[in-house]
Amino acid sequence: MRLLIAEDEKSLSKALTVILEKNNYSVDAAFDGVEALDYLEVGQYDGLILDIMMPRMDGLTVLKTIRAKGNNIPVLMLTAKSEIDDRVTGLDCGANDYLTKPFDAKELLARIRAMTRVHSNASSSVLTMGNISLDRSTFELSSPTGSFRLANKEFQVMEILMCNPRQLIPTELMMEKIWGLDSEAEVNVVWAYISYLRKKLTALGANIKIKASRNAGYSLEAVQ
Repeated sequence: MRLLIAEDEKSLSKALTVILEKNNYSVDAAFDGVEALDYLEVGQYDGLILDIMMPRMDGLTVLKTIRAKGNNIPVLMLTAKSEIDDRVTGLDCGANDYLTKPFDAKELLARIRAMTRVHSNASSSVLTMGNISLDRSTFELSSPTGSFRLANKEFQVMEILMCNPRQLIPTELMMEKIWGLDSEAEVNVVWAYISYLRKKLTALGANIKIKASRNAGYSLEAVQ
């Protein structure tokens, strides 16, 4: 299950990322409202943890914007404010839940489970192309002949490809969305994970393949 954190306090964002990844969530982090909207335009997320007070665009404006576009992603609002009016405003703008800082990690995890459980019941968490399926709740890549549980980064690479079938995904975009702008990883790390996934697809007897376009990126295509 993949979550987006939009929180401008980098120490808190990092702490949240560690907590969520230890609990088997795949996590992206944005540090202002405009960046959060950019992530939501490209990625497919199961939930959004959204701080209200952020630079460039505040959380309430982000929430109003995505709801106006028909995006029904579950949203948990975070804020340092505790006034009841702020809670009401957030919920009236379309938030699913509300958590006031500081908060306990166990309560955060429980609220995320609750809001994503309702959403998962309403829509499938399984992506499918050809004879291959990717379960976004269990990280399982499967075909009629077997399955693999993908590691975190493997899952994120495969998810981007399966969410955008037959579309060229630039290598730089994968680096940004999966490893982050501040990562010291080299661009060839993407090739390494593509290689891992190709081996798994072959083992599963996949009728789809990951195509490389030199100096451009990768796309998921049907086997001809």
